[in-house]
Amino acid sequence: MSDCIFCKIVKGDIPSAKVYEDDRCYAFRDINPQAPTHILVIPKKHIDSVAALKPEDEATVGHIFTVISKIAKDEHLDAGFRVISNSGADAGQTVNHLHFHILGGVKMGEGLI
Repeated sequence: MSDCIFCKIVKGDIPSAKVYEDDRCYAFRDINPQAPTHILVIPKKHIDSVAALKPEDEATVGHIFTVISKIAKDEHLDAGFRVISNSGADAGQTVNHLHFHILGGVKMGEGLI
């Protein structure tokens, strides 16, 4: 999508603090971190949200979770981390491009809201 900010980041049109990249996904540091470690992992293919996933996206999403595990190890999040994906406006999704937040580096409570 030409107006998607995350697609522009993947293309290099908007700078980002890259953490990881391969042929299927891109990871970068959030510009408004909610934890000491806050990294976004996105598919390079534009997918609006979890609700928009199709069967052909299974391999990409599975790959992203393997990458999340690698990033968590590389970031020394051995004590734990949280992975969040918001889907839709009511869930707080502000960019309509599937993305996963990796949050860590601080002890978090059990509550999510």
